[in-house]
Order: sequence, then C-alpha cells, then structure tokens
Amino acid sequence: MSRPSVLRSDPGATAASGTSAPAGALSQYVIKIVSRCDLSCDHCYVYEHPDQSWRRQPRTMAPATVAAAARRIAEHASTHRLAAVRVVLHGGEPLLAGAAGLAAIAAELRRQLDPVTHLDLRMQSNGVLLTEEIAEVLVGYGVKVGISLDGDRAANDRHRRYANGASSHTSVLRALALLRRPEYRPAYAGILCTVDLANDPIEVYQALLAEDPPHIDFLLPHANWDRPPPRPDGVATPYGDWLLAVHRRWTADGCPVPIRMLDSLHSTAAGGTSRTEAVGLDAADLAVIETDGSYEQVDSLKSAFDGAPATGLDIFADRIDDVAAHPMIAVRQAGLAGLSSTCQSCPVVRQCGGGLFAHRYRTGSGFDNPSVYCRDLTHLIRSMGAPAVPSPRAAAPDGPGRADAGADALDPTVLDDLGTGHGNDDSVDQLAAIHLAKTRALLVALSPAMAELPVAAAAWAVLVGLDVAAPEVVRDVLGHPFVRRWAHRCQDRPTPVHLGHVAAVAAAAAIRAGATAELVVPVRDGVLSLPTLGTLTLPGADAAMVSVDADGFRVRVNDDVVTVRPDSAQHPPGWRPARRMSLEGSSLLIEDADPYRDCYQDLAVTPRLTAAEAVGWARQVGRALQRIDAEAPGYAPGMRAVLRAVVPLRPDRGGRQRSAAAATAFGAVAVTPAPDDAALAVLLVHEVQHLKLNGVLDVCELVDRRDTRRLVVPWRDDPRPVDGVLHGTYAHLAVADVWRRRPGAAAGAHFRRYRGWTDGALDALLGLGALTAAGERFARRMRATVDRWA
Repeated sequence: MSRPSVLRSDPGATAASGTSAPAGALSQYVIKIVSRCDLSCDHCYVYEHPDQSWRRQPRTMAPATVAAAARRIAEHASTHRLAAVRVVLHGGEPLLAGAAGLAAIAAELRRQLDPVTHLDLRMQSNGVLLTEEIAEVLVGYGVKVGISLDGDRAANDRHRRYANGASSHTSVLRALALLRRPEYRPAYAGILCTVDLANDPIEVYQALLAEDPPHIDFLLPHANWDRPPPRPDGVATPYGDWLLAVHRRWTADGCPVPIRMLDSLHSTAAGGTSRTEAVGLDAADLAVIETDGSYEQVDSLKSAFDGAPATGLDIFADRIDDVAAHPMIAVRQAGLAGLSSTCQSCPVVRQCGGGLFAHRYRTGSGFDNPSVYCRDLTHLIRSMGAPAVPSPRAAAPDGPGRADAGADALDPTVLDDLGTGHGNDDSVDQLAAIHLAKTRALLVALSPAMAELPVAAAAWAVLVGLDVAAPEVVRDVLGHPFVRRWAHRCQDRPTPVHLGHVAAVAAAAAIRAGATAELVVPVRDGVLSLPTLGTLTLPGADAAMVSVDADGFRVRVNDDVVTVRPDSAQHPPGWRPARRMSLEGSSLLIEDADPYRDCYQDLAVTPRLTAAEAVGWARQVGRALQRIDAEAPGYAPGMRAVLRAVVPLRPDRGGRQRSAAAATAFGAVAVTPAPDDAALAVLLVHEVQHLKLNGVLDVCELVDRRDTRRLVVPWRDDPRPVDGVLHGTYAHLAVADVWRRRPGAAAGAHFRRYRGWTDGALDALLGLGALTAAGERFARRMRATVDRWA
C-alpha cells in the first residue's frame, strides 16, 4: 500500500497544478479504484492501523461509480471555475485494475474533465505489477505514476513484502527501470520513501538517487500521541536527525533532484508555498472517493481511530460542495487559525504548519495538538539554515569545454538576417557554432564533478586527447542534440548515472576517429548507447569494457565479448546502428534510441522503430525536405545547418498532429507521424524556427526578464509570457510564408490565418515595451517581412 505523495504541486509543474483552490472549493482528489493490495506492508495505514473500513469496500470501483465520480468533479470544477484539478488513482494497489481497467478509468476521467479543466492525472503504486502494456496505457492517457521504494533491498524489505514474506524489491526495481526508458519516462512522477530509523539515511538517499527519479518524497511513518513512533532511548530528535543527514548530503551533492519535504521547508522559509501536506500552512483542498463512491477526508486519518476519515457523504447523493463544507475539512483549510495554541505561538509555525494533520491526534483533545513529530520538525527546520541552491561548478582551463573563438557572441548583421524569418548560410552556421560552444562550456562546468568519478575521469581524459588529435570528430559528436541535453541533465542532477555517460560520448568519438582507447562505459537498463553510432543490447549488465581500435570496437561483459565494425553491413546480435539518412552534403538521424531524447514535456517518444518503420520515416522526412527546398527555399539553409535529428513521437490519442523543440536539445525536432510530406514540411519549418530562436537567445537577450506581464494570443487558450509570444510569432511567420507559396484556396486560408496571428502578435510585442533594444530590432525585421507580403 502506498501513500498519496503526489497530491501537492510539483516544482516546475504549475501548468498542471497551479495554485490551491479558492475558498470553499476542492481541487485535489484521491480515487480508490481498488481496495485490496498485492503486498502486505506492516506499516500500511489502510490495513494495519485502527480504521478497518477497507473490509466493507468493494474490491474494485464499478464503471458507474467511476463515471459518477468524474461527473461530480467536473461539476465542481465548472461551478468554481477551477483552472486545474489533480486526480490520483489509488488503492489498495491500483495496478490490480489491470491495463484494460486502467485505460477505461483514465478514458472516462479524461472524457468528462478535459473539456472543463486541466486534468493532472496521477497514480501512486508499489510498482510490482507494472508492465509494458500498463506503461503504454499510462503514457497514452497522460498518467504520471509515483512508485514506493524505501531504499536498497535490506531497507525496502523491512516493511514492503508479500504476505508470504517474499521480497518485493526486485519487482519494484524492474518497474523503475521500465519508467526510466525514454518512451515511458513521461509517466515517471517520482519515488515515495517512508523513513525508518533502522535504515542508514545516506544509503537510502543514494539508493533512491540511483533510480534517476524526477522527485523524491520522504514521509514520516504514520503515528500520533496515542500510538507514538519508535524512538531510540536517549535520542531526542531521531527523525529530525535522519532527515537532516539527508539534507546535508543532498546539499553537498548540489541538490541533484527535488526532495519535496526539504524543498517545501526552504520555500516556506522564504515566504513561499509548500509542496506537501506534511508541512506549511497552505489550505488542504483534498477529498478521497472510496471504491463504493463514499467521500472521505485525507487517507492518513485512518491511522488515528476507526471511522476518522468518514464524512457520511457519497457521490450519488452529495455534491463536492457538501464535502468542502464538512467541519473537519474546514479546519484543515483554516491555516494558522486551525492549529493548536501551542503551534500558533511557535516561531517556526509558518514552515512546520503543525505537521501532518493525522500526526496531531490524541484521545480527549482530538487534533488540537502539535504533531507527535514536533521536536523533530523543529530541530530539522532550525538546523537546515539558509535555502539550498545547486552548487556552482568550477570551470576547467582547457579540454573539450573550451569555446570556439567568437562563437559566444552574435553579430548584429546576423540578428538582422535571422529577423527576416529565414536567414542565410552564414547566419545559421553561427547559431550552430553557438550551440557547440554552449555544449563545450557545459562540459567544462561538469569536469570537476567528473574528476571525482573514476569512470567519468578516464573518459574525460580520452575526450581531451581526441579534441586535439581529431577535433572534427569531437565537434560532430558534441554537436549531437542529446549530448547537450545530457550535459544539462548532469548540471541539474550530477549523479554517477548521468556523469558516467561521458564515457559513452568519449567512446563514440574514439570509434569514429579510429583511435585506440579502452573505457568502462555504463549500461542503462540493459542498453549500451553510443551517441551518433547506435546501441548494443546487454541484458543484465550495469557496465561494459569498450575497447576501440582502427577496425572497430569490442564490448566485454564478464567473459562475453561482442565485436562491432560500424562500417560493416554485417552486425552482431544486439547491435542496432543509428538510423542515419543521407542528405546533400550532410546526414540526418531518425533518433529513436538515445536515452536523453525524452525532453519534450508531456509528449512521449516512441520505442525503437522497426526497420520498416525507420525506412518509412526516412522517406517521408526526405520528401518533406525536398518540398521545403522547392516551396520555401529561404528556409532551406536553416534546415540543413540546424536540423541534426528527427525524433519520432507517439501518435496523439486525440489524433492531433504534435511537434516540439527543446532549448536544451538544439538541432532536434520531435514529431508525431504526419499524414503526408506536405504536413511534415510545415512542422519541420515551424520547429526549426524555435531552434533558431533558441540559438539566438543563447547569447542575446531579446526580452526584459523583469517584465512578468502576459499576453493573450489567438493560438493559445492561456495568456503567454512575452518570450513565449516572441517564439510563437517567429514560428508562425515562417509557417505563413510556407502557406503563402502553396497554391489553392485551402493554402490561402491557412496563409491568411497565420499572417493574421503574426501581424497581431507583432503589434502587441512592439507596443508593450517589454523587449530589449535587440528585441525591438529583431521584431521590426519581422514586421518588415510581414508588411512586404501585404
């Protein structure tokens, strides 16, 4: 059984969660789709604590109940004009519903809620039943799943076991490996870990970090004044000490991953909001819907007394407004006024918030008490000190990080040329040079961290040598879009898993240069990935020795050796060369394998394509580029110089054509399958415009960053920041130009729509006063282009 750790907004996820609901409204829901579990965790608050109401619940939620729950939430969101709601599928163990059951539930929720509000759909699971089939459902319906894991095998197995005592650890790690795969990573929400004093905090932290989670959430075990948590004799604040040890190591590591409780304490210290119900004074705006349709309060109340979470209301007879008016929920929305007098007078109350509501219970005084962890939380808050920030990385004096001379500045004539919408060869070549310089600079910044990791240090030395001996090869490998993306990921989370990937980069450069080298290269999820070259499947391996010479390379894992000759038409089992298509004077990758290609927010990349699928993609991309050459020759130089990879995306479940570009993956465009090459040509032009503007913004400020105003634009439902409007305008300028050159009434209609969007947005941008001098110059060049069309 897992706790609903995904209830508060994640850092960086404001589009999904926004701010808390207005007074009298609820914006977060836990829906119990299954009331039983496949594990028998002895610390579970549902089955092992005083409230035993689960015994009276149906095992699964009926389709009619799901429909009624969705209808009530949609009704409430519409009445209160909620911009977003979060729904967490829960249990028991929700994966017991199976792939078909989960798909039906997610589809019904999306059907009723998507037209009304933004639905942030989540799930909390123990993960042991996660399969590729279920992962496909999660990605297909936009469901993010949090997985419960208490550390390494010994730590996890203290509590999270099957009823027969068997370990669940291997199954959980298998689920996490599945979620780390690029095609399923959009469904990976994070890891939930329950604190146990018997487990070493640093070992637990490192075990969780090794799973590369987007977030970590540490929970104090559910306890109260009637059932206090275990404490060693003579230790006043053992839980505070445990979390403080994690905080110190996390801070020393540069805060490589968000930790919800620690981030929340820093945020509230600075006057911000909390990201968890466990601390802070933010109003609780949550309701639980059980499998029989009854409304309950927050689930953790089951640890207080039998019947504690009950409301006496249900979805068939009662509105959610009635739940929001329940006295106990009203208390939890009262902030400081809803706390005990002891808490109200405490100097750290705005950070602590009285602790988790369930942890305040005592027979006789109810919840009008401080948390049973009061001393621990106070000690933790006072000892944490100033807000944590990522540690700066010192720069190395030389090596592959040195920037090419002149590549970190933008000539004004280049800015003028790009401002017309397309740009000549010299202009786009400078953008490519800027991208390479940025990648090099990132590697410089990471080199001190690499030096502390033997695998990375050895690879860095090889890369430094190759940068002197074969600079063109190193330049080409570092120019791969997802090498820069990888470096950004390391900057955000400098973990051994990510830092070790430099060995794959160095090995790829050595192989392409025909140099002699021997490197230990990490293997992720059974796959050795070499940027620009391909992948080798190595089931069960964590690392491999890669030996390179002029004839190719050999990969050794224990006593098994695989020899690969990249230029040969014959490939050993498991080797999958990169999907490379030849263009005039260059080549382009159909990138379906790089482990760092999952950088397009809610858009999921495809798994590895079949040979036939790859051929189909290459043919259509080739035809689309030919159309651009013929129809929009002004944009062809940018396409040839900037575009290095096309990333296939999964088809959109609503049938929409989707595409994306990422600032940290310069040179790559991600697209869903297009109906024809004409449609794909438009998408490629659109996204390469974003790449070009990202290249400009790498070195040139176009927008006053202090201006936080937003503009309403016709191509989006939500008001956009100024830089977002500038991006959209630059992309639509090019799309309008493409449609302008195509014959027919339909093309004319498309042209008029995109020209109108561009024209109005330019008026707004130039009249707002939010652009820098360079930004004004750039926008006026776009204005001149549009005016020439008229």
